[in-house]
This record gives sequence, C-alpha cells and structure tokens, in this order.
Amino acid sequence: MEMDKKSKVPALTRALDILNFVAENGHCTVTDIATNLALPKSSLYLMIDELRNLRLLAQSEDGSLRLGLKLMELGSRSVEQLDLRRIAKDYLTQLMLETGLVCHLGILDDNDPIYLLKVDSKSTIQVRSWEGKRLSLYSSALGKCLLAWISVERQKALISVIEFKVVTPYTLTSEEALVNELALIRQRGWSFDNQEDLLNIQCISAPIFDSSNKIIAAISAVGTTLQVNENNLQMLAERVMHAAELISKELGHSHK
Repeated sequence: MEMDKKSKVPALTRALDILNFVAENGHCTVTDIATNLALPKSSLYLMIDELRNLRLLAQSEDGSLRLGLKLMELGSRSVEQLDLRRIAKDYLTQLMLETGLVCHLGILDDNDPIYLLKVDSKSTIQVRSWEGKRLSLYSSALGKCLLAWISVERQKALISVIEFKVVTPYTLTSEEALVNELALIRQRGWSFDNQEDLLNIQCISAPIFDSSNKIIAAISAVGTTLQVNENNLQMLAERVMHAAELISKELGHSHK
C-alpha cells in the first residue's frame, strides 16, 4: 500500500485503514477487509485481535466485525474538549481583559495537566506558555487545582508516583506538604503557584465542574510578581473563581 511506504509507523497506518474500512462499510468479515485492503490474512488476524483487545473493534455473534465502544469513548471526550474550549474562550477572554493576565484552560490528560486553551494578554509583560504544554501536578497552580478535586482514590494514586524535585526555593518538596496544600485549596476554592515552578511567576487557578459535580478542567491566570502580588491576590482569585463558576454553569453545574 502506498500509504505504508510513506508512513513511519506502517502498522499504525494499517490499523487506521482497518478502522476506516469498518466505519465505512459497517459489519464486515476478515475476508472483506483482507480483500479490499490487500492485507495478508495471517498478519491481519493478529492486528484484529489486538484491536479487539483494545476495544477499538468488536465482534458480533455472527462473527462480523464492527467498531468498538472505545472509539465512542474517545470521540465523546474529543467533542467534550472541543465544546469546553468553545464555551471557555469568551469567559477567559473577559477574565484576561479584567486582570491583564495570560489565561489558560487545562485538563488532566492521563496523569499530566495540560493546557487546552490559551488567551494571551495585551500587556507588554508576557509569560511564555502554549496550548498543549504539560505541567507539573505539584508545582503548578492548575495541576494542584485539578489534583485537589479529583476522587480520593485517583488523587492518592497520582501523588504516590510524584518525584518531588526542587525547581525553585518555593517548590513543595514532600507528599505531606502537598496534601496539606490540597486541603487548603479545597477550603478556599482556588490554588496558587507562588513562584514554585518558575521564579518571579505566580499563578491562580480555579476548578470547572460538570453537571454531575465532577471536576473536568480548571482555568488559570498567570503573571509576573509585578502583576500578581499580595496587594491584588484576593481580588484576582475572586475573578478567576467567578469565571470558573460561569463556565461550570454553562456545563450544567449547579453551584451549591
């Protein structure tokens, strides 16, 4: 196949070809796939077995193959994230205009916080970040915020594998310190990166909840110590929390 010659990962390309064929043709047999994609049955059986194990393909009682539920889960998450970006953008833009700070939307991607959306400030003082950037769970405001409201079981699992590294003199260095901070975050409703990840950079983050009261994301406002300091910290925190509440409300969350 021509695509395989150009692909750096031919097996992955073939797997996608199989999924695309099943998606276009509905229930089909291994013979149908082998004939139309010109794949040898011996390797095709192995690939289909693995796709079934991954729940990307499923087999019906008559032996025919169909798309697996894992694809529905992935598609649902993709749509959810796109909708979340769309909903959050206007609120983050307004938050940026009110605070003059760079604003972000972030989620937990497996075990890592990641920026899903960035709204640049109009200030001459800029903080370097980008959509897709991965963050620390214990030294970023957004990471700590996400960690603070997830289930106790997942929180414990994530904390247990953290390798605490001293990045700045302000970085949390132990599980005990992090657990204590998470309790404080839940109590006051927002998290704070006090130069813990980068000197002279401070960040405030607040959680976003869905209709089932589950945290699905967090937003943050970040600036230098000239922009975020003890004189305006509480005011900034209130504005970040308010923006997070408005986004949550759009997602069906009922604040109690």
